[in-house]
Amino acid sequence: MPFSLTCSCGKSYNLKDEFAGQTMKCPDCGSNIKSDLPANKNSLSINAFNRNKFLLRQKHFAISEKYYVCDEQNNNILYIERPAHLFNNLCSIFGGILSGIITGAALGSIVSMMQNSGMQGAFILLTVIASLVVMLYVGIIIYKKRHVSIYQNDTKTTKLLEILQDKKFQFFKATYTINDERGQCIARLTKNHLYNFFRKRWYCRRPDNFLLCIIKEDSIVLSLLRRLFGPFFGLLRTNFIFLNPSDESVLGEFNRNFTIFDRYVLDMNADRNNVIDRRIALSIGVMLDTGEKR
Repeated sequence: MPFSLTCSCGKSYNLKDEFAGQTMKCPDCGSNIKSDLPANKNSLSINAFNRNKFLLRQKHFAISEKYYVCDEQNNNILYIERPAHLFNNLCSIFGGILSGIITGAALGSIVSMMQNSGMQGAFILLTVIASLVVMLYVGIIIYKKRHVSIYQNDTKTTKLLEILQDKKFQFFKATYTINDERGQCIARLTKNHLYNFFRKRWYCRRPDNFLLCIIKEDSIVLSLLRRLFGPFFGLLRTNFIFLNPSDESVLGEFNRNFTIFDRYVLDMNADRNNVIDRRIALSIGVMLDTGEKR
């Protein structure tokens, strides 16, 4: 992502982002120029994604899901958060139940005054259905979506990416939208909950609906064993591979390290042609953990 720099003598230069923040000498007049980036660009945010390997460390003992992203030297380069909205979502449960009870009690009092026993049975059924509908409706209204935000650091002053949960309740098919710092869609993620029973699989598409990659569990045999025995003390931990949909070649891996605390490695070294934007790859990696409730 090159940027322009103009010296006091009037000479302009186009520089690569790695020169951001450095002091250089103008070849024309010999003056020193500080190569600050424009306000809408930040060298740290640009360079954070300019790599093939990301180490994700989950912050434990936190209500919301939080991650620190490190480089291979264990330097923090990004911070990720997915708020739990615990209070809101508890209210959605209790509010829905309470609304259902009130609806059932109100309609039940009407049914109790009915003299025709034949009609009474039908109205009891309608009362039950109406109570369930009201309970679900109120619960959905109060429930808050759990979006994912990727920041430059844990001060959360600069948001670089956002992964939006498209619908509040996604029973059979879950969809998410990945937006950049300007709010522009750069990719969409989908998964089928029913298919996940056999082997977890995600699809990543560009905004024009072109299938960019398929992400799935590394082995169908291990997938079935995990369904039967769970992680089995970490020996059957869930790992994923990124596949090119055209030839099924591996573009990257998302692996869980065998440690006391959760630690994940996103390795995109196999994607030598940068088929997958690293911003998209990291967003997928986050959803492979928090979206699968691992």
